[in-house]
Amino acid sequence: MTKDIQARSVPWVFNLHDQLQGIQRQLGEGITTRIFVGDNVMLSVVRIAPHSSGTVHSHPQEQWGVLLEGECVRIQGDEEVLMKAGDFWRTPGGVAHGIRTGNSGATVLDIFSPPREEYKQAGKGFAAPPTTR
Repeated sequence: MTKDIQARSVPWVFNLHDQLQGIQRQLGEGITTRIFVGDNVMLSVVRIAPHSSGTVHSHPQEQWGVLLEGECVRIQGDEEVLMKAGDFWRTPGGVAHGIRTGNSGATVLDIFSPPREEYKQAGKGFAAPPTTR
């Protein structure tokens, strides 16, 4: 027999729209995230205000992103691609990437493997900018 339990009272159940859940982080002007850390994977629910731009950066972790709402331009390496809700992308570790929005904002679900150490606590900023060779 199953027992009805309120989802919010279960420690392994989360909600994309519950702004009180997750580790809060300010990535940049107009860009906030809520981070959820697992043993091998990290999820980040990123909200990007209209006319905002993230710092182009890189990190050793592999990153996948899913555009849940809105539109954005995904910057990766030397390419800039217009994205719409439902699009998703893969960024290998060490590849420079960023994002920017126009008139509409965006909500992105980022998935990192392995988890990023600097994102395991509340704070500010992206990773260090990519180094030039």
